[in-house]
Amino acid sequence: METLVNDLRRSFQTGKTMPYKWRVAQLEGILRLMNEREKEIMEALWSDLAKPRTEAYLHEISLSKAGCKFALKELKNWMKPEKVPSLIATFSSTAQIVPEPLGVVLVISAWNYPFALIIDPLIGAVAAGNAVVLKPSEVAPSTSAFFAKFLPHYVDTSCIQVVEGGVTETTELLEQKWDKIFYTGSGTVGRIVMAAAAKHLTPVALELGGKCPVVFDSDVNLKVAVKRMAIGKWGCNNGQACIAPDYIITTKSFAPKLVDALKETLKEFYGEDPLESADLSRIVSSNHFRRLTDFLDEENIPEKIVHGGGRDEKHLKIAPTVLLDVPHDSLIMKDEIFGPLLPIITVEKLEDCFELINSRPKPLAAYLFSKNKRLEEEFVQKVFAGGILINDVALHVANPHLPFGGVGESGTGAYHGKFSFDTFSHKKAVLSRGYATEMRIRARYPPYTHHKQIILRRVIDGSFIALFLGLFGLHRD
Repeated sequence: METLVNDLRRSFQTGKTMPYKWRVAQLEGILRLMNEREKEIMEALWSDLAKPRTEAYLHEISLSKAGCKFALKELKNWMKPEKVPSLIATFSSTAQIVPEPLGVVLVISAWNYPFALIIDPLIGAVAAGNAVVLKPSEVAPSTSAFFAKFLPHYVDTSCIQVVEGGVTETTELLEQKWDKIFYTGSGTVGRIVMAAAAKHLTPVALELGGKCPVVFDSDVNLKVAVKRMAIGKWGCNNGQACIAPDYIITTKSFAPKLVDALKETLKEFYGEDPLESADLSRIVSSNHFRRLTDFLDEENIPEKIVHGGGRDEKHLKIAPTVLLDVPHDSLIMKDEIFGPLLPIITVEKLEDCFELINSRPKPLAAYLFSKNKRLEEEFVQKVFAGGILINDVALHVANPHLPFGGVGESGTGAYHGKFSFDTFSHKKAVLSRGYATEMRIRARYPPYTHHKQIILRRVIDGSFIALFLGLFGLHRD
């Protein structure tokens, strides 16, 4: 691994990745990969997750294409130095912020969206002019193999490399010195990544997760709201998504209507036997299957199931499952679910949701379904989360003008659109001065007389009169 990183660093130090032309060539290559290898991408996603073709295209391929096209369209503007005002104290001067690449960066991806979670950070990294090592998830081996086989044919391999493998290879990668590490996955591994990065003072971006709450008001268009929530839960990799709804909060009086609407919608979406539905992804592995069934088999939990609960261990399928009023200290309410289980927590009045949400670590996303504008404003102000969406779920990730990232235990740093470019860039401050006024401004230099100190203080405070006196020497030494 050390040789690989050193080779990439030598390529970066030649300045090869700096020009606009090189960056565009990489982005165009990534776009060609998606256009020419769509069939192979679909096959890999089906092999790893039994991900439905429509879902694979919408959530992985199309969003990645859109991100790449957006970067190609905006890259010239992103690369331009940003002019900023100068101060009287630095007259005459110009000031600007110059974005520059960080250097050689490492991207470690997750298994749940194994294509998009490699491509999206890669777009930002090469747009910013970095050399990149990509580590796909070994839990999605077919997609990992796809990148190793096909990506080198579309990008500059002297600056962009794919490393396959498991814990051993990832550990070895983390031992190297990087200019940034971008990690998507669990908080447990995120802590390991952060600890490894700290040894080299390497900055990190951590895209983690958490328990994303959904608050349901009773005034909503129930049929529409439940459909939107359901597609964001079970239509996003069968709940195996960091932004998928993790639990619902609603009032005791409204809960029965909500449960009935969920039952009706799930039957409409996935039929009488959802385990046979081709529109639901399977659970990624037997380990994750057992983790989810442990939630359901915990003492006092089976009686809380109001819909679903079916499982097929042979094919790693678990039906969409709704639970009502599970204990707050149960495993399903302590840990991120990351699967097709959805508990409903009831409260006496909806405003009680704020204390309940904020008593837990800050989630990656929080959702509210309501027509009440006052409640919406209160939700935005009082709920601390990576992102908030009103009257829908998950769609905010598709807007390249919005940052996507967590806060606290749900992550640090953000990406998508220009935020991806920024996360892989250093904002370099540049101040440039001429020599025309140097002979006239003597107050800056020793010996510091009383009158010079007065002039300097007034210039620092923004006094044009003091600047005039300093420029034209109209002060006593």
